Amino acid sequence: MSQAGTATVERANPRELPVGMLLLCGALILLGLLAFVLGDRATVWRAFHVNYLYWAGVAQGGILLSCIFAIVGASWPGPVRRIAEGLGAWVPITFLLAIVGALGKDHIYPWIAEPLPAKQAWLNVPRMYAVDLLFLGALALLSVVYLYHSVRPTLHGVANTATGRSKGLFERWSADWRGQAEESERSGRVMRVLAPLICLLYAFGFSLIGFDQVMSLTPTWYSNLFGAYFAWGGLLSAVAATALISVLHRNAPGLQGQIDAPRMHDLGKMIFAFSVFWMYLFWSQYLVIWYGNLPEETQFFQARLGDMFLVEPGYAGWGWNFSWDRLNASPFGWLSLWVWACCWIVPFWVLLGQRPKKTPAILGGVSAVVLLGFWLERNVLVWPSLTPTDGDAWLDGITIGIALGFLGAFTLVYLVFTRVFPSLAVPADASH
Repeated sequence: MSQAGTATVERANPRELPVGMLLLCGALILLGLLAFVLGDRATVWRAFHVNYLYWAGVAQGGILLSCIFAIVGASWPGPVRRIAEGLGAWVPITFLLAIVGALGKDHIYPWIAEPLPAKQAWLNVPRMYAVDLLFLGALALLSVVYLYHSVRPTLHGVANTATGRSKGLFERWSADWRGQAEESERSGRVMRVLAPLICLLYAFGFSLIGFDQVMSLTPTWYSNLFGAYFAWGGLLSAVAATALISVLHRNAPGLQGQIDAPRMHDLGKMIFAFSVFWMYLFWSQYLVIWYGNLPEETQFFQARLGDMFLVEPGYAGWGWNFSWDRLNASPFGWLSLWVWACCWIVPFWVLLGQRPKKTPAILGGVSAVVLLGFWLERNVLVWPSLTPTDGDAWLDGITIGIALGFLGAFTLVYLVFTRVFPSLAVPADASH
């Protein structure tokens, strides 16, 4: 982030929030609230659940990406790390939304009305919410502490020029200043301790959330690999969101020349590699279930892909009796294939070479497709378990309105955080 021969440090540079974006976010939030009020209770709570899970993964994945940079001592990210951390401003809201979601639990979890005696020790409301909220609360607390130590070295002197509520915030977050060098060293030391803790907590916590809040929607189905698959999707979503925002802001004030070809290349490589691993996790889960061909295991894929992707007794082929008519007969078959296309086929084939990774339009376009794909994937994880014969239940005016409301709220939180704590490089002699 510096010119050759010039030592620089990061300095926060608070800016006013863009009025147009504020109005747009407010309109989307209002639309989401209206959709929530006007829709039937089952539909709105299920749409709420889908979008809560989606944005939870994007937000916590942003913190996780910054933690990975801290663990490996990566020097290439520059402002990319700040963009990823901005996604994490939503993490405390994830915890609050998990509490709110408990109000609609009867419309989401079928095992509440029809408990399974063999699984009742695990699938019960007190146990699930106690464990899941414990993990989400711990992740929210550690993420806030991590963000504090990440931005603190950039805040010295900012309170002198700030006004309003931000002035008090800067004064509290920069209290007892120890000098630029000591603050940077102390924050880096704390972040290197917190980063692996957050990564481990994410791996365990989001795997359990995948088991509790997604897999249990079909309570007779189970897969040990599903937790890892679910958690990895959140990280890949965050990488795609970071890449998209980086490309869109490459000419923003203070970022001119910073989102350069090498950084875009690195982001493109991450999307490419992470999407391959995501597909590997899916395939590893599917293949074992396919050749086992046990009804209690195959029901999950049967509801989403149809019978043609399962082993059919008496079929002379190697196992897939595929036809377009049979795909059309599957309520969620096309939706599942669109997920594959967006989350793996497009990023794999489009980002296979070097030049596409370095081209802003291509990298940004692929990132947007991946983000859309994972929103579709969260829908295909939830709705077939709850409305197995209604392939259109996930997509109507109410569900789209709620999704847009979440998008507006997430964007607003990101804007507020990144406009309060944007960091720019300034000459070292100007940092005293």
